[in-house]
Amino acid sequence: MNRALEQTQEARESSAHKLDWRRRVSDHLAFGLLIYTGLHIFITMTQLKREGGSVLPYLALIVLVAAIIPACRWFEMRWDSLSDKEAADPALAPAFRREVGLMWLAAIGLPIALTFGFKAAASLF
Repeated sequence: MNRALEQTQEARESSAHKLDWRRRVSDHLAFGLLIYTGLHIFITMTQLKREGGSVLPYLALIVLVAAIIPACRWFEMRWDSLSDKEAADPALAPAFRREVGLMWLAAIGLPIALTFGFKAAASLF
């Protein structure tokens, strides 16, 4: 009986070590950045074809490089600074879900918002 309890405890400890919020945040950021870039390029390229070569869609692509990548790096560094013990703490799950949810909202929403913003600015000029 004691042996079975010890094995169960060891299984719990080994599964707790598999939980790593740092790695999960990094994975979500990588996929989010791919989705953001894909949407941004797809939507921007569609606007380039419609607008007849305006410079403003290119400005939207510059925003990607100038602001989004450093912002993602800052977000990742917040989680990267966790110790090994903190990175496996299940109590961080609500904070993880909240922050990753906001990241995905930004990854999908920003390309659309930027495109419409630049489109509105182009119509003013």
